[in-house]
Amino acid sequence: MKNKISFILCLWFLVTGFWLLALSGCVSTPSRRSDPTQVPSLEPAAMLKMQDVPVPAGFVFVPEESYAFQSTNFRAGLLRYKGKGGQDQVIVFFKEQMPMYGWNLVNIVEYERRLLSFEKDQETCIITVEGKDNRSVITVSIAPKSQATPRKTDKPIK
Repeated sequence: MKNKISFILCLWFLVTGFWLLALSGCVSTPSRRSDPTQVPSLEPAAMLKMQDVPVPAGFVFVPEESYAFQSTNFRAGLLRYKGKGGQDQVIVFFKEQMPMYGWNLVNIVEYERRLLSFEKDQETCIITVEGKDNRSVITVSIAPKSQATPRKTDKPIK
């Protein structure tokens, strides 16, 4: 009798679990996009590793793949973030947000990954965006601008 009750309870849990799993797969959320060509926007995160470099909300800092050095007159670093958001969304985010922090867009390079180059005062910031579907990896590289070196000439200086 005890084995029969255990068998019935086990069967009941299996059938209930199956139905819960099957029904949860049928739920879908409606799309908020009215225009299929419009890219949904991302919001900036509240906490920033570098105060003047915004990062989309929901992107997680990856410390084991990052480094940064900052002093009163110098800073350099490579900061990596992973999160939800397609490459197009991330590109639009940085094109809109970086000028609000004083950065000027220099150029954009697009191939398998996308690179955005920004300048500000004596610094450069290169943002690399890689990803598939709705997941992206953002790499923010920041460093001082390189100083122009004098050109060599064949004529001796007199």
